[in-house]
Amino acid sequence: MAGPKIDALGQFSLTTGLGPLGRAVDFTNSNEAMLAAAAIIVLVFALGLRAQALVPGRTQALVEVLYEFVRDMCVDTIGDEGMRFFPLVFTIFSFILLGNLLGLFPYFFAFTSHIAVTLTLALFVFLFSTGVGFYTHGLRFLKFFVPAGVPVWLLPLLIPIEFISYLSRPVSLSVRLFANITAGHVMWEVFAGFMLLLAASFGVLGAVAALVPLGLNVALVALELLVAGLQAYVFAILTCLYLHDAVHMH
Repeated sequence: MAGPKIDALGQFSLTTGLGPLGRAVDFTNSNEAMLAAAAIIVLVFALGLRAQALVPGRTQALVEVLYEFVRDMCVDTIGDEGMRFFPLVFTIFSFILLGNLLGLFPYFFAFTSHIAVTLTLALFVFLFSTGVGFYTHGLRFLKFFVPAGVPVWLLPLLIPIEFISYLSRPVSLSVRLFANITAGHVMWEVFAGFMLLLAASFGVLGAVAALVPLGLNVALVALELLVAGLQAYVFAILTCLYLHDAVHMH
């Protein structure tokens, strides 16, 4: 008897939803997941900030912990000017974190596993931080590409290298998030497929052997939870570092 077919990449397929309207405007399952993430963020913060109790409940405590975590990240990385950019960094962090976490649940789509989404976020951060640099320093921001203390005769070589390195920021920022989320979900699907394949093809012996990929999948759940939080943090901290460079030019 043939076992189940393993399609590890099928989970990333885009499909239109919401009936005829969704098909007419290409409103995909990725768009639905992004709207769901945004709605959950608004709902959680609305509930958490509604009471403003001296002794916070669970939702209020969660909101306060996230607020303080991102605030400290902005101030420690960017400096005193960090609070100017706190709303942006906090929004990016919350959106990516919830997108990563929602992708771990059945019937939810991991929109951060698509390079189109992560590249759009990375390009926004890149253009915004570059705009902040020119707004703050004017054309003097171009000195950012001139390494300090370097002999003049080396500048024709180092300036293009610095410029190319700067332009690579959105690529590295987007690929890092996309690759980590995609790889985790593919491994999850592959081990789950092996488990079903063993159980369906080898009877009782296969069912016993299937406990091995089952155990690996349980461990992967814990790993994916860690990756979900870590990748949101990495994206947010790099955003802060880029803004630090734009503000301080070093």
